[in-house]
Amino acid sequence: MATNGYSIQPLTAHTWDAFAGLVERHNGIFGGCWCTYFHPECVEREPGYEGSRALKKRLVEAGQAHAALVMVGDEAIAWAEYGTPDELPNIHHRKQYLAEADVTPDYRITCIFVDKRYRRQSYAKVALAGALDQIAAQGGGVVEGYPHETGEKRMNNSFVYNGTRPMYEQAGFEFVRSKGMRNTVMRRTIRPA
Repeated sequence: MATNGYSIQPLTAHTWDAFAGLVERHNGIFGGCWCTYFHPECVEREPGYEGSRALKKRLVEAGQAHAALVMVGDEAIAWAEYGTPDELPNIHHRKQYLAEADVTPDYRITCIFVDKRYRRQSYAKVALAGALDQIAAQGGGVVEGYPHETGEKRMNNSFVYNGTRPMYEQAGFEFVRSKGMRNTVMRRTIRPA
């Protein structure tokens, strides 16, 4: 997908350097996480920034970490991480989620991040749409996202790591239930491409 000066690329070994550049420009994202928190291997990684980086690179090279990268030229400016529940089991409020689960989704969207230079320009929506397109290309299915209820008060970006409920509603997701404080479970079925 290419439009308005950007394109959507999958996170692969080929696009690793662009992804790494975005993460490095933001000090590893959320305290050096490198978007590894949701992976089961997160607890086994070497500690710190370099341990997270090495784990993410290994998962990408093995085809076990997926994301839609929003690219401007050769530079990644945003991403939306997605994967199966087996690939991304470590969601926030997991105990409550499992106790109240009514279906197991085929895919989850667990993290959306936008370069600080490009925020407030709808690139989170672009990244989300890119992830949904990539899921459709992989056969589609039931997709869950866990966006935040922000209310009237502006929240720090680190607390809105998966976008907002209105953004998901605009992307065709339906509210299923609340999860934890100010988190939601939202769902949409994506047809195969």
